Amino acid sequence: AEVDEWKALGEKDVLSQIQIVGCLATAGPVTTNNDVFMVNLGEDGGSIDGNEIEQCQDGLLSLVVRCKLVNDFVGQGYGVLDLDLDKEVIELLPGSKEKMNDLAPICCVGAGTGLGECFLTKSSLATKLGYECYPSEGGHADYVPRGPLEVELLNYLEHKFSSKHRISVERVVSGRGLANVYEFLAQKFPARVDKSVHEEFLNAGDQQGRVIGVNSGTEGSLTQQAVQIMCAAYGSEVGNAALKFIPTGGMFVTGGLAPKNIGMIQGVDSPFMKAYLDKGRMNGLIESIPIFAVMNEDVGLRGARVCAEREYNAM
Repeated sequence: AEVDEWKALGEKDVLSQIQIVGCLATAGPVTTNNDVFMVNLGEDGGSIDGNEIEQCQDGLLSLVVRCKLVNDFVGQGYGVLDLDLDKEVIELLPGSKEKMNDLAPICCVGAGTGLGECFLTKSSLATKLGYECYPSEGGHADYVPRGPLEVELLNYLEHKFSSKHRISVERVVSGRGLANVYEFLAQKFPARVDKSVHEEFLNAGDQQGRVIGVNSGTEGSLTQQAVQIMCAAYGSEVGNAALKFIPTGGMFVTGGLAPKNIGMIQGVDSPFMKAYLDKGRMNGLIESIPIFAVMNEDVGLRGARVCAEREYNAM
């Protein structure tokens, strides 16, 4: 019946009764002025100004009354609040759902094109306001080798990227990072290179990581070893974030690499979980933190919707 009422109106009358509240999750640091310089558009980049969008009177943009900008990974953080924990995640430690503390911090770490990290907190004095998400650049923290081969990988990457003292963990834990790991292994173990896979890899452009992942099922292959090394580094970095934030509200592993490589992530004997749980004197703390692998890749989009809905309710 409500739809019929709208159908009876002309286009002009319909538009006169519509107001749009939106949220854009963008790659780059969002300023307090509600604008962002996007870092993923090459050297020249590109800017978006939410205030200008609100003031624009051009066509349907004139209907926008609020346009909130958030960092793309902040969108991921808000997106985890929208997850169905019974259907859309996998517990990486048994009993994680039962361990969750609804007043405690939440942390989100996700590898895809890059490596993103964020955290969410709730005020104990105003719990009805819910969680607020904060960005970080934790994906650019130092990569730390966990064995002799990884030390060689670090040296290789330092040379490749002309860095004398450090390499970001994102250089290893991301789609591009997976390609970096394979390149290192291919030059170290040339006799083990599968020529057809290597040719596909060389011609894959920005899809090189996908080629490695798709071909990682071959036992004993360089592609499989590359994914193992990447997932171990991933688990180690997620464990580092868990130590820093103690997110007993939940640690969520998001991004495209988690569902695509769940066999290397799920299970206490997986490369990911072995490294995650290997925190020495802090093992007991790490084991107490609920941790989930998120199997959906639309979390950022859903987070933008969560933000837009919060903006609407605040109007």
